[in-house]
Amino acid sequence: MFLLTGTPGVGKSTLADLLEKKGYRIIRVKETVQEYIVEDSKYDDICIDVDAWAAHFGWRDGIVEGHFSHFIPGAKGVIVLRCNPDVLTERLRARGYTEEKVRGNVEAEVLDVVLIEAYELYSEEQIYEIDGSYTSAEEIVAQIENVLAGRAFPCCGIVDWTMWI
Repeated sequence: MFLLTGTPGVGKSTLADLLEKKGYRIIRVKETVQEYIVEDSKYDDICIDVDAWAAHFGWRDGIVEGHFSHFIPGAKGVIVLRCNPDVLTERLRARGYTEEKVRGNVEAEVLDVVLIEAYELYSEEQIYEIDGSYTSAEEIVAQIENVLAGRAFPCCGIVDWTMWI
């Protein structure tokens, strides 16, 4: 099992769709959380008990796609997708996110929140950080396929958005 994670808007779902078309088994976090919904949050999003969800998720063959999939223990590797804050801002605005929600997600990307959370559960040898800001989806899929086939070297901490602050 590999985990495909990242801040909302970095391209997880798009890449998962392409990987699925190539025959990879994709498990979407959105489809596994129903019984772990706690309440609606101030952003009109669903609030999930992530700890309970991750603890009960269990081993599954395939790629688990979702912005908190990195909380699942025991995966072979974690692919953390990254995106330039300016590009991410435009993607999130295009989705109709409020400016507060855009700002919160972009700040999370700048501060490496998902990467740090993944690093708390997984070692550097299990994390594959991919910057997809200006790379085609097909090229990113090829990078992911290299990770899945063991042809890529782990890389953690290669993206730095601190100049954006």
